[in-house]
Amino acid sequence: MRLDLNESIDALPQPDSRLVDLDEALEALARFDARKAKVVELRFFGGLSVEDTAEVLKISPESVMRDWKLARAWLMRELSP
Repeated sequence: MRLDLNESIDALPQPDSRLVDLDEALEALARFDARKAKVVELRFFGGLSVEDTAEVLKISPESVMRDWKLARAWLMRELSP
């Protein structure tokens, strides 16, 4: 089956605006607190456990949990209408 290039491009899914918003919010968080943004990246996108995240960042699991909770609250506030 042959497709015209324009037809192929039109068939591609459009990026979800919420993902763009999340990316922008994560960038803003990184400017405010880079470690908290890294915790979100490792836990949410990387699927790492608290312990694995702590090992990668060379911080305690308690610090990871504290950063995780604060980052989630910060992101929720940023993404709220």
